[in-house]
Formats: sequence, structure tokens, C-alpha cells
Amino acid sequence: MRNRTRVTAPAAALLGTAALALTPSAAQAAPLTGRPGAGTDGRGAPGGDSLGDPVYPVLGNTGYRVSAYLLDFTYVADTKLVEAQVTIVARATQDLSRFSLDLLGPVVHEVRVGGRRAVFEQQAEKLVVTPPTRVREHGELVVRVDYTADPRKIAPPYNGWVPTPDGFAVAGQPDLARTVFPCNDHPSDKAHFTFRITAPAGLTAVASGSLVSTRTNADGTTTAVYHSRDPIATEIIQVTVGDYRIVERPGPSGMRLRDVVPTARAEALEPALALTPGQLTWLEQRLGRFPFEAYGILPANTDAPDAFDFTGLETQTLTIYKPNYLLQKESAIGSHMMHELVHTWFGNLVSPATWADLWLNEGHADYYGLLYRYERGWPDSIGLTSMEARMKDVYSRGDQWRKDSGPVAAPTAANLFDNQRYTGGVLVLYALWSLVGEDVFSRIERTFLDRYRNSSASTKDYIAVATEVSGQDLTGFLTEWLYGTTTPRMPGHPDWTVTPPKLSAARREDRPTPKDHASATL
Repeated sequence: MRNRTRVTAPAAALLGTAALALTPSAAQAAPLTGRPGAGTDGRGAPGGDSLGDPVYPVLGNTGYRVSAYLLDFTYVADTKLVEAQVTIVARATQDLSRFSLDLLGPVVHEVRVGGRRAVFEQQAEKLVVTPPTRVREHGELVVRVDYTADPRKIAPPYNGWVPTPDGFAVAGQPDLARTVFPCNDHPSDKAHFTFRITAPAGLTAVASGSLVSTRTNADGTTTAVYHSRDPIATEIIQVTVGDYRIVERPGPSGMRLRDVVPTARAEALEPALALTPGQLTWLEQRLGRFPFEAYGILPANTDAPDAFDFTGLETQTLTIYKPNYLLQKESAIGSHMMHELVHTWFGNLVSPATWADLWLNEGHADYYGLLYRYERGWPDSIGLTSMEARMKDVYSRGDQWRKDSGPVAAPTAANLFDNQRYTGGVLVLYALWSLVGEDVFSRIERTFLDRYRNSSASTKDYIAVATEVSGQDLTGFLTEWLYGTTTPRMPGHPDWTVTPPKLSAARREDRPTPKDHASATL
């Protein structure tokens, strides 16, 4: 997808509940080509109920583009339910007689469009809404949905809620934000977010972005409002309630660091959290200044094995982790923490245009995570201590991985998060680095990030930037590495060989579990 217009909406404009004064931005880029709505009834056509993603084709709707969400959550301690309301401000891309939102799990009570009640139907994975009057093309679409969610209801990996003994956190990647709130659940439709969270007395509510206000209510509950300065993809928002302490510390270049730490474990977790400033300094030297308003770590207040099925996830401005993982020594966790930090640039600042482009996120995160590890002399998961040695090993497995998991940039939902997208993606970047050299490679990286900042980009976009910056047509070279069924020759290493693939599938231990970022690859 081409670079879309950056959405702008000041924090103050997002807080009034009357009309929310949620002023959408100017027209945004066209959505992905999806399945068109069928038929008209004189009131426009239904929006196409899919954005046509090659990995998750059920996601999205072609009839609108979202500019802002207001999520209003109230956590009820005795029932552990979340009473919620979401207000969505969007721009119609066609005359709409009907449209859908992605939704799976929560129970909807009422839908309003433009302040008037609308007819709605909860289908298996969609909330289908028929507005009281036609929504005209390019017209503003303001939708409010009242609903109830139970964070404990659906077991992972199908639940975007992370239930904790004293509240919840959120982990929506890849397609699970729709279990948390009705939305256009695709990373190509990023938007500004405002979060209004009401928590019981004694608990703390925190979300992505910056704190705008807090108030104590007559019943003893506290309401906190957060707003994102920059747009966020639905899959990487963070909202959490629990017995937390907010720990702030200075970061490099004057940036703000904010960790949200379980109160009872703050002292034990401090050694891991104190690593962030140094990691940021190292990474800013390679990718440029940190792009968002803040960064921090959320060790969600649970280590229950069934609470969430990953170690860490790059929810924007506040990365979520399993607390016990962070209690290890630096050599065991440092490269993983770097992996998640890299996602600030690759994945958050620039989101994948489709889920087939995931290697751009995970390949880059592992690439810099491995460089960070080897600079410190920490052996990796298979005992190697240099990037060259690791890439030679990965290269030897290339044809087997392509046989078992397909090409690097052609995943399926079943193998989206396996090694081919992670370390296989590193191998592609290493091949590019070997061909063009460090200086050109660095300029490719920074140009790509600058060009698509606060937007989404595709594999094709990355290839185009590499070609432009290097001054040589790299289309064939990168296409072969990313989409070929056999592993190309490695530049500068004619002696490297590929082991012929076996008929049997790759060993299970060669594949990370879904969403288990970097833990099996670094």
C-alpha cells in the first residue's frame, strides 16, 4: 500500500462526549482491494466485508477508513467484566447502506450512527450495522457501540484480553483486537486513540499514549484518560488495569520512559527495566531518534501459563511481558528486549500493509536483536557467537524452511509466526547488507522508515526503496530471496551450501509458537 496521509487530531478534540469533536483528517489513502458489497437498495451499497488480506481475508471493511477511536472501559471488580463503549470516527469511501466492524466475542447492547439508533446483527466474526440513513461517500461516519466483554471468556490464543487476578491487559496481535473492541481490525487502517478507563479503588489504569487527566468518582473509582499523539494499528494498542506502580525515568535525548510495574514485584523487576535507556541509545544510533511520545514496559500482573501464549508483545509505547521472564540475567533477556524495542520502528511506526509483509517486522527485530547479542559476546540459542556464523547456519536450512513454511514473504495463517518470518527474514536482510554494504544498507533502512512513518508499507515498498537508495535495480535480487522456492546464492560467500530438504516436515522445536516474539529465534 502506498503511503497514506498522516491523521492529525489534537488530544483536546478527542475528549468531549457530546460529539467528541473527533474531527477526522483529510481523505486518507484508499483501502486494500477487497470483496465489493453486493447490490444496492437506493441507499448506497454495503461496504465490502473484507480488505482482502492474503493471510486473514476475513478482516476489515472497504466502505470506510477510520481516523479515531474513543475506547471507554469500566472494569467491574466483583464480576471481572468490562462494561465498554467505543466511538469510531471514520470517512466513508462510498455511499453506504450497510457496513461491518470486526468483532468476535463481546456482547453488543446498542449501536448508534450519527447519534441515532441503528439496526445491528452480531455474526460469527462481524458486527453488521445498518445506519438509519444512507452514509454518503466521503461523509463523516460516527459510530458508537455499547457492549460487555469478559476477559476470561475465550482461552488463548484466540483472546486479545490478558486476564489477571486484579484486572486485565490487552494483546491484540495479529487479529484479536476484534475480541477487545469493534474495529476495522487491520494494520493498514491506523488511527488515533483516546482511552477512558475507570478502575476500582486501589487499582491503576494505564493505556498507550500519554495521560491527559484523572479523576476520582463519587463511588471511589478512578477514571484515567490517555491519548495517543501518533496513530496506532488496532493490533498493538495497550489498555491495562491492575495493582500497578508507574515508574518514570529519563531516557536518551530527553525522551520519557514509563514502566507500569506490579506493585509487589517492582523491586525484583527493576534490574531488567533499568536496561531500557542503554538499549535505546544503541538503537537510536542505527535507526534514528525514538519516534513516539514515550516508551515503557508492562510486566502484566500474572504468570499463569494460560494467561497469554507469548513472552513479549510490542504494544505501542508500552510493551507487554510475562513478569517471570524479566527476572532472568541480562544475557538471557537483553536481545529479546532489543527485539521488542526494534518493533517501535518496524511494526509500530511503519506497520505491515498486509500480514504477508510480517517479515518486515520480525526480520528486522531479530536482525538488530542478534547484532546486539553478538556485540556483547552472548551465545545465541544454538551456541553461536557471531552474525556470520548464525547466518551460515540459517542459510544451510534455507531450502528446508522454504519447503516447510513457504517463501519468507508468502506466509499462511498456520505458519505466520514461525522461523521463516523471523530468522529467515534476517537472512534476507543479511544478504542485502552483504550485497550493498553497511553504509547503503543503513540509508535504505532510514529512508524506508522516514517515508512510511505513521503509516503502513509493503514488501514491494521496501524493495522500491532499496532500489532507489542503492542506485541499482534490486527487484530481481530481493524478489528471489523473498518469494523464491529455493535459497539463492549468498553474496560474498560462494562457499556456503544449502542442505537438501528432507521429505518430512521441519522439527517442531525449529518453529516458535504463535506470537512468541524472538524467544525461539535469538
